[in-house]
Amino acid sequence: MSSPEDHAPADLSPAERYALARVRAADEASAFGRFRAHLGFEPDDFQVEACRALEDGQGVLVAAPTGAGKTVVGEFAVHLALEQGRKAFYTTPIKALSNQKYTDLTRRHGAERVGLLTGDVSINGDADVVVMTTEVLRNMLYAGSPALDRLGHVVMDEVHYLADRFRGPVWEEVIIHLPQDVQVTSLSATVSNAEEFGDWLGTVRGETAVVVSERRPVPLLQHVMLRGRPSDDEPRRGRRAEILDLYAGHVDPTDPGVNPPINPDLAQAVRRLDPGPGPRRGRGRPEPRRRGPHGGRQVSRAAAVDTLDAAGLLPAIHFIFSRAGCEAALAQCLGLGISLTSREEEVRIRHLAHERCADLPAEDLGVLGYASWIEGLARGLATHHAGMLPQFKQTVEELFAAGLLKVVFATETLALGINMPARTVVLEKLVKWDGRGHADLTPGEYTQLTGRAGRRGIDVEGHAVVLDHPGLDPVVLAGLASRRTYPLRSSFRPTYNMAVNLVGTVGRARTREVLETSFAQFQADRGAVGLATQARQQSEALDGYAAAMACDLGDFAEYARLRQRVAQREGDLRKADAGARRRAVLESLGALRRGDVVAVGEGRRAAHAVVLAGPSPERFGPGQPVVLSEQGKVRRIDPADLLGPVEVVAEVRVPRAFDERRPGDRRDLASSLRAAVAGLDATPSRRSKARSAAADDAELEALRRTLRAHPCHRCPDREQHARWAERHARLTKDHAALVRRIAGRTGTIARQFDRVCELLVDLGYLAPAGDGTPELRVTSHGRALTRIYAENDLLVAECLRHGAWADLDAPALAAVVTAVVHEPRGEEVEEPRVPGGPDGRLALALDATVRAWSRLEDLETAHRLDATPPPSFQLVEAVHRWAAGRSLEHVLRGTELAAGDFVRICKQIVDVLDQLTIAAPDARTQKAARQAVDAVRRGVVAHAGV
Repeated sequence: MSSPEDHAPADLSPAERYALARVRAADEASAFGRFRAHLGFEPDDFQVEACRALEDGQGVLVAAPTGAGKTVVGEFAVHLALEQGRKAFYTTPIKALSNQKYTDLTRRHGAERVGLLTGDVSINGDADVVVMTTEVLRNMLYAGSPALDRLGHVVMDEVHYLADRFRGPVWEEVIIHLPQDVQVTSLSATVSNAEEFGDWLGTVRGETAVVVSERRPVPLLQHVMLRGRPSDDEPRRGRRAEILDLYAGHVDPTDPGVNPPINPDLAQAVRRLDPGPGPRRGRGRPEPRRRGPHGGRQVSRAAAVDTLDAAGLLPAIHFIFSRAGCEAALAQCLGLGISLTSREEEVRIRHLAHERCADLPAEDLGVLGYASWIEGLARGLATHHAGMLPQFKQTVEELFAAGLLKVVFATETLALGINMPARTVVLEKLVKWDGRGHADLTPGEYTQLTGRAGRRGIDVEGHAVVLDHPGLDPVVLAGLASRRTYPLRSSFRPTYNMAVNLVGTVGRARTREVLETSFAQFQADRGAVGLATQARQQSEALDGYAAAMACDLGDFAEYARLRQRVAQREGDLRKADAGARRRAVLESLGALRRGDVVAVGEGRRAAHAVVLAGPSPERFGPGQPVVLSEQGKVRRIDPADLLGPVEVVAEVRVPRAFDERRPGDRRDLASSLRAAVAGLDATPSRRSKARSAAADDAELEALRRTLRAHPCHRCPDREQHARWAERHARLTKDHAALVRRIAGRTGTIARQFDRVCELLVDLGYLAPAGDGTPELRVTSHGRALTRIYAENDLLVAECLRHGAWADLDAPALAAVVTAVVHEPRGEEVEEPRVPGGPDGRLALALDATVRAWSRLEDLETAHRLDATPPPSFQLVEAVHRWAAGRSLEHVLRGTELAAGDFVRICKQIVDVLDQLTIAAPDARTQKAARQAVDAVRRGVVAHAGV
């Protein structure tokens, strides 16, 4: 394989060619050179830069567009770890992506060297290379897992996921707590604040190279698809659509600039389809006109597929922000007879799909919609969303990557990391449901979604197509597509489980400092992170100083405190003396009158002066009288310059008409002054000097006696220990000031942590350490909480602690866990049916769970913390049926629950039940949890992959 140096200009001198040959030889002999030789393609500049930084021992943050090849850098980190004889962890945010990376790395390094850990799947976990979800690595760090031994590299794929509101905080926990000798390779989508994120990584992880590439390997063209005229040959599919460029002809689509002009033909076509606004709606915005099925602006999904096929723009991913919308789009295309595959492709598709799903229970295939799913695949059409069975999604991904599927209707979950590049990406609308309401797509979301358009090495260009629809403004779309501002915002927050784990590991004080180094705190106040890191270093130095000042004869810290109290008392008395002197000085100055002669200054600088005016705030300031010296100079007397009160030694008449601005007046008065003081000593009298207060202070004398009686006072190394004690005291003072400074600047994360700790103390999961410090210790209940990583961790712990789930059999325990795991997509309007009736054990357990949640919510409100979500009974009956052995068809009958959703929820339940096998307070509940794991992890759930 050739390198860039192989193509050197022919006119190089022999010396230049020799030098170039040496560079090439050194590159080939490097770890990256050996890795590069097996790539099969020439890496891009950003990949080379990042890999070389890794080989130099730096951490790396790579921010590049989707499809640019960031994973090459992650794969080199794995290669580097193996060459160094160390281990590598490859972390991802979702299990599907972990599964994909496991397959890729197994293909490259062999199954014996690669493992997979995703919570419910464990394959070769002690391997040199382990792919895992980020939560698994977080749990390892808290548990001090031996699997961390020899760990040299951690790849954090899709690291921008730390902005995720629910699971993002885990990423920051991992980054902060990984051992410092571990190199971190962070792979991110293009974000506008990559340098800021890189600065934070450098602060908490050490030297980190930030490598940013905004160049897409395949240029992306932007289009709008509009509804055209009715088609005679395909009347069932509605009108033929037309595709128009978004930007004006002179705009470079790969670098459009800010708010580029739009295509005038597009603007005219939009006006033609929607000639005027409808009735006004909220905030003065016009309500787009909506027309019947054969009018208006909405392009049908089938027409969109036809148009893309005719234009040679398949394969395509068609993003629809609704699972039901995806299924409806597929049904529409199948109902209209659309088929996009050849006979040979259809045979390959059916064979592969049957092979991938061969282990699914035959009795469940009907309820899974297997036949219609296979039929869609055979025609080159499929859906991809969170409600699908994992095997179905994985099969779709594999078929699409092989070029056998032509159109996939998908929700935005597909945009996260899964390797499914397409020639074209279609966006049905620019608005999506975010869980709370309809929200406009952000520029970052738009870029992430359209980033899949353009297959490297296959397509010359990629295409992003937005379907015209009511409310679409091409000018707004152009601004959205051309913007380069996609800031990464931290979602980090202290959780209950995090608090007990960190307090138990490093203590409360150190935990506060650790939390101050989070990216959330960094963004709140960038300066606070550097200060918090300094505070952590000071804490470590204080430990060292304490060891250095240890004395065999006694407690030198106690002796040092006595010395400090003596010094403090002496200082206080000196201040009291100084205060008394200052008061005496001010009183003496305040008594001065015009014409008084005083002696001011010390030693050779001592001289006499005559008072022109007493202290006056209107002049130089209070306590500063104006005087004339023997040399005729006008000056003021500053009380700070006096060691004692001034004394009047003579008096001189100052003429009423005296004007200090006239030289003659000053000379005459100075002459009178000199005559009046002739023969007088200018040195101020010290007769008024008071006896030092320290000489008669009983408290000071008592402290000195106690100090002399302390055993450490006789230590031959006393002064050496004392020097370390003084350093400890100074650093303690500096550390306290630094901590106050951090808290004063922001301290939002640490203050939230304090509130979490206060609540945990109230509930008995933490308790005061009992050593007179603010430190806390983890109680036995807290140790149980350290093992619970559920989203509602404290609610689970409270239910276990108070026996809410005691004496339940396996199906009932699985059902009650469902109540705290499941988050309903909408409001629960129907009263749920509870197996066993209202007086059964399950119903009583659910009632106790609700009471525990209510108590917890009251406490969270009192402590100004976000409330734990309430239990949901929506799926209690379905999960109980499943754990009791009923069929999937029976479980899902009468519900709107998708099979994929049910499987996903069951896997979450199994995760929590696994934790209960250790965290439950009694053997009976632990046994029920183990039985519940087996009861839930069966059939389609057991065979649903990762």
